[in-house]
Amino acid sequence: MRLIHILVGLCAVLASWNLQAATLVHNFSGYQATEQNLQQFNTLVFDQGKVLATGDYATLSQSYPKATKIDAGGKTLLPGLIDAHGHVLGLGRLQQQLDLRDLDLPQTLKAIEQFSQKVPAGDWLIGRGWNQVLWAGKEFPTRQQLDALDIDQPIWLRRIDGHAGWANSAAMKLAGITRETRAPAGGEIIRDRSGEPSGVLVDNAMALLESVIPQPTLQEEKAALKTAFDLALSLGLTGLHDAGISGQTLEAYRQLASEKVIPLHAYPMISIDDKNLPQLLAAGYVGAPDERLYVRSVKVYVDGALGSRGAALLEPYHDRPGEKGLLIATESELLQQIKLATDNKFQVNTHAIGDRANHIVLDILQSLNKDHDQKPSRHRIEHAQVLTIDDIERFPSLNLIASMQPVHATSDKNMAGDRLGEKRLARAYAWRKFLEQGTRIASGSDFPVEPVNPLFGIHAAVTRRDRQGDPEQGWHMEEAMNMEEALRSFTLDAAYASHQEQVIGSLEPGKFADFILLDRNIFTTDPQEIWQAKVLETWVEGEKVYTRSE
Repeated sequence: MRLIHILVGLCAVLASWNLQAATLVHNFSGYQATEQNLQQFNTLVFDQGKVLATGDYATLSQSYPKATKIDAGGKTLLPGLIDAHGHVLGLGRLQQQLDLRDLDLPQTLKAIEQFSQKVPAGDWLIGRGWNQVLWAGKEFPTRQQLDALDIDQPIWLRRIDGHAGWANSAAMKLAGITRETRAPAGGEIIRDRSGEPSGVLVDNAMALLESVIPQPTLQEEKAALKTAFDLALSLGLTGLHDAGISGQTLEAYRQLASEKVIPLHAYPMISIDDKNLPQLLAAGYVGAPDERLYVRSVKVYVDGALGSRGAALLEPYHDRPGEKGLLIATESELLQQIKLATDNKFQVNTHAIGDRANHIVLDILQSLNKDHDQKPSRHRIEHAQVLTIDDIERFPSLNLIASMQPVHATSDKNMAGDRLGEKRLARAYAWRKFLEQGTRIASGSDFPVEPVNPLFGIHAAVTRRDRQGDPEQGWHMEEAMNMEEALRSFTLDAAYASHQEQVIGSLEPGKFADFILLDRNIFTTDPQEIWQAKVLETWVEGEKVYTRSE
């Protein structure tokens, strides 16, 4: 009996301690998407990094009378946002490289010339972000344009989508690329009328040049990842899905995890082309859903991108009748790659943009499903931009996730019609078609292809307009999301896509207290102003990890 009294007393002490230790944030407009509905609340209580309750201040202040209170000053509170498709190392490295996004050709050349003054003699000038679709004439650039800048360094500049690169003659010479050089399967060397390489390499052909560029060391990769983490937190991201990493980058992640310096929830996908992939898969998952580092997926690559005409289409490009795009791997190779991953019980996240690429992936997954149920794996199609209606309708039977990037629609609207024609355009960037059949959309940005700011993505999802407001009525608004769907795609469904919906993605009791405070209410503001919202604070597991300095 005395032991029972002791235990009861101890429980009372612990309960009192928990009430005292809890933190109660109040005086905000809160929103979260759950499996059931959109919930609104003005008070959040958490303790030891986990949510205890959300609801009304009058009720929760009485339930937790000794909690430490934080007045949010009438701001807007959302669950921490999750980017379901980005390139974290690329984002970190780009902060020290040349960013050419949104520039016309004269501005691009001027930026290259100016940046060259910062590059030490003998080093490569590296950058990315050029987009010929924004230039007069919309033609691919040439090495002669770079050579005319009289820059001594070898130059390599990836296109905005990462599926083509532009080199000067010095870089081409170092790589040994001449008119006799043949493009590898799944790649293309763009040539001028005389047959000489123009300086632009597409998809697998980029490896011909990138193989001679000095690669970052492990320590440099760790530093770049940390830079990207900090930038992500400042923009309200508490979760990142890293869409394709090498074995060395995986080691960088593991070391950062062991040093306990990963400040958010990271979900890297191991690249299918890593030479040690069988051993990495045989070693099993890394981490667990409730750890800062969780690895249980593989990134597979099927085709290129629409802008560089590398996306694999069933019918020729509308603006290039003789071309149907590129398959980065053969169908038999893809089957072997995907089967290797599924045999090791890894989730398969496949880059597929064109309707032919998507059809091939669906056929492979359908065939594997006959031998072993693939639905629990929650395989993902990364991008899923152009599909036939029949293939869109195949997603539910396989429990496939459409991992899509809303900003791609508003960035691609200037060229997608040229590439596809109106008939195929009606089944491209088809968010509404996926949602209405019950397919989950895990939204991301594909940074650094697009800006990392997730509020840009929410804005694009809802308005189907760019940040300048074009087109005024929205681009194919029949496929737009509503605000609840957009929020859910960047929170709960993104968490579902990484098998983490039990621990992150919403602020339901027992989940991590990952949340952000915004300077405006994106549910009530003019939708065109959503992208202008600023993140004031970011919290991960109940700890404030970012505060806006302005």
